[in-house]
Amino acid sequence: MLFGEGKRKKEIARLLNMSPKTVRKIIDTEDAHYKPEKSGQAVDVKLLDEIYRFCGGYASRMQEVLKDKHGIEIKYSTLTGLLRKNNIGQKIEKRVHHFGDVIGAEMQHDTTGYRLTIGGKIRSVVCSGLYLRYSKVRYIKFYLGFNRFNMKCFFYEALMYWEHSAAACVIDNTSLAVLRETGSRAVFHPEMEAFAKPYGFRWIAHEKGHANRKAGIERVFRTVETNFLTGREFESMEDLNNQAFEWATERYANRPLSKTKLIPAVLFEEEKPYLIKLPPYIEPPYVAHERKIDQYGYVAFGSNFYWVPGKSTGKVSVIEYPDKIRICPQDAPNIEYKPAPAGLKNTKFSPEGANTNPYKPRNLKQNSLEEEKRLRASGEACSKYIDFINSGESGVRYRFKFIKELYELMKKMAPPLWKATIERALSYRVADIEAIVRISRQLMGGEKSPELPYVNDDYQTREAYLQGRFSQEADLNYYRDLIDGEEKTDER
Repeated sequence: MLFGEGKRKKEIARLLNMSPKTVRKIIDTEDAHYKPEKSGQAVDVKLLDEIYRFCGGYASRMQEVLKDKHGIEIKYSTLTGLLRKNNIGQKIEKRVHHFGDVIGAEMQHDTTGYRLTIGGKIRSVVCSGLYLRYSKVRYIKFYLGFNRFNMKCFFYEALMYWEHSAAACVIDNTSLAVLRETGSRAVFHPEMEAFAKPYGFRWIAHEKGHANRKAGIERVFRTVETNFLTGREFESMEDLNNQAFEWATERYANRPLSKTKLIPAVLFEEEKPYLIKLPPYIEPPYVAHERKIDQYGYVAFGSNFYWVPGKSTGKVSVIEYPDKIRICPQDAPNIEYKPAPAGLKNTKFSPEGANTNPYKPRNLKQNSLEEEKRLRASGEACSKYIDFINSGESGVRYRFKFIKELYELMKKMAPPLWKATIERALSYRVADIEAIVRISRQLMGGEKSPELPYVNDDYQTREAYLQGRFSQEADLNYYRDLIDGEEKTDER
């Protein structure tokens, strides 16, 4: 017996491939004879492999087939143990080829999809990422959809931000850049090759099934999922991209890497001399669209409407840039708009102060906000009187018209007379323009106001009048002071 030869219990357990607890139990039991456990019913490896393929790898179904067709009863745990022991259905780790991190030689691009809660709604977004292999700096941006134009805009924004480009860009075999074939046989779209020429890089497509060729950008998306998106809230697509820009270019770029403890921003400064320096200006990517101006003067673009100057309603060119939209009408100067926020639909845009309806009728009723503002500024009594008119107690049916007439009346009175008139009208709760005029006459000593000459009211519809009707009013106190001064002179 090994224990009798002086060997320790743990050493015996290792030699016999048994647990120390079992060894202690055998030694402590007098005249006990150890019987090894049965390893289970033996199953031919070839048969086990065939049934595994037949059942699609489901061990519970394999257990049933072995019992029904071959008369072999076997426990589930024993069956899974045999599969592991014979490497049936087990993923075999293979070594992969490593591409060295050559300074300034390579960058990698790819996209992936996420389901995010943005502004309280769940949206499907596409994350586009660009990654410099040597320095490990990255640039990411999110889109609601991703096409060839978005891809060119993304490269333009990222490379112009870095002001440098690597000599080659590794991508997958996406149809946005690859015309046909895959890997080393890939033929790229002439449009994408022409796009890459000003930046000085060339496209490289990895072999089919060899996603590890761009493992760096794949790791970027993993970090985005586990670090950036976790525990953050986004109000809109603009907020999402602002936070993503700050995270990629500031926070992550200045954080030491987990293995090498190197800082990407510092490595990027070292890599700059080996990268391709971009010229100060590169024409941004653009795409031209043809649209038609509708009868209201708007052009439909991107689920929204943009106003076009001029009077034509024919076809018009709309040029889309990464950061603006340019509309080129034939009878008016070009006009530019900022792109509508992502997800915004059925909204009309026009320049501030533009007259989007030149055919507006003359008798179209206007609000009286500006008149009311100036009336309230004339004094506290007038402000209280406006509150009385706006309340339901005044009985005024057409409030806008009444306030406009009241404002015209105020301009004809001296401030002291206006203040006294409006205070008396408020005290007696008068809500009639003619009654207010009579009150002012009584305050002036019963004198009637002189008859005014006839003036054609058509001037009130002229553009010059509409623009200047709220100009600075004349101060009538100046004339009152002159009159008072003359009276005093006469008394002397």
